Amino acid sequence: MGIFSSVRLRYAATGALCAAFILLPYLAIYHSPEALRLLSQSAFSQHLNRIFGKGSSQSSFLDGTLNFTQEELGNLQGVLKNASFKNKTVIITTLNQAWATQNSMLDLFLESFRLGEGTRDFLDHLVIVALDQVAHDRCTSVHKHCFTLRTDGVDFSGEKFFMTNDYLKMMWRRVDLLRVVLELGYNFVFSDADIMWFRDPFPHFSRDADFEIACDQYNGSPTDLDNRPNGGFVHVQANKRTIDFYKFWYKSREMYPGKHDQDVLNEVKFNSNFTDIGLKIQFLSTEFFGGFCQVSRDFDKVCTMHANCCTGLVRKIQDLRLVIEDWKRYKSMTDLEKQLQKVYWRAPRECLHSFGG
Repeated sequence: MGIFSSVRLRYAATGALCAAFILLPYLAIYHSPEALRLLSQSAFSQHLNRIFGKGSSQSSFLDGTLNFTQEELGNLQGVLKNASFKNKTVIITTLNQAWATQNSMLDLFLESFRLGEGTRDFLDHLVIVALDQVAHDRCTSVHKHCFTLRTDGVDFSGEKFFMTNDYLKMMWRRVDLLRVVLELGYNFVFSDADIMWFRDPFPHFSRDADFEIACDQYNGSPTDLDNRPNGGFVHVQANKRTIDFYKFWYKSREMYPGKHDQDVLNEVKFNSNFTDIGLKIQFLSTEFFGGFCQVSRDFDKVCTMHANCCTGLVRKIQDLRLVIEDWKRYKSMTDLEKQLQKVYWRAPRECLHSFGG
């Protein structure tokens, strides 16, 4: 059981139950959001201290669970090396069979790079992580940097509906993979495949940040933790702080069962254990990194458009096709036409009938 002993686990479980009974009266009285947040922080900190001991360093308990064979690790290193920019940065996305099928999400994703301003060459630095064999086969037929991430006993091939058990497993598997990429010394931009790339995002990244993340809702301040982040688009520098953070993030899922990665991030970003890591986090403006939750209205500034706040592959594809068509229309206009005619995104349209993702 690694660093855990069965005795420790029993004590931890007992302690957690006791803490819950102690906290219940306070929850009944102090039911404001701020009070709940403070109680959650306290319970989480106590939970970690009970399991690992007060004096334990972060590196002693922040352990991921991805196990690679030497062959798999060598394959990953080779793919990252071949795809990397000179500064050891790669662009990464993940795909399963449902998203990789012909005329599905993968085709729209790749098309956006070809249609964008200064984004076509980014395809040389894009690593597609296939979650099943069919996705890998499709990847190798259309792209040159492909890596297969297998999970024993789990079939990731079909469409994974928002917040189902398989969906959550897929999201957390992704978080742990990205931790491995950091430990191998590579910076990365992770992008969901339902994000269209229309401009170079790198000029909008901060030199001072370790971890930058897009938002469902952006309140105007890049450092305000009250922004609502979306884990579908992140820019991360490989260093000790980000490695420790990814291990902490992954471990924190145990405290919030049934929640996906960005919901857990929303919980732990206010926690003292998160603060102790010293991560320099910033939030990306939806003016440049927009989505269906908060649409980027300025076609002259938009870098990416994300089909977030939308569930269902069919809905996402239908609305992203509108996004591609609107971008093509914008690009075909003269400068004078752009001045005289205000261009709007027609999406979200189908996605207005759903929420999530």
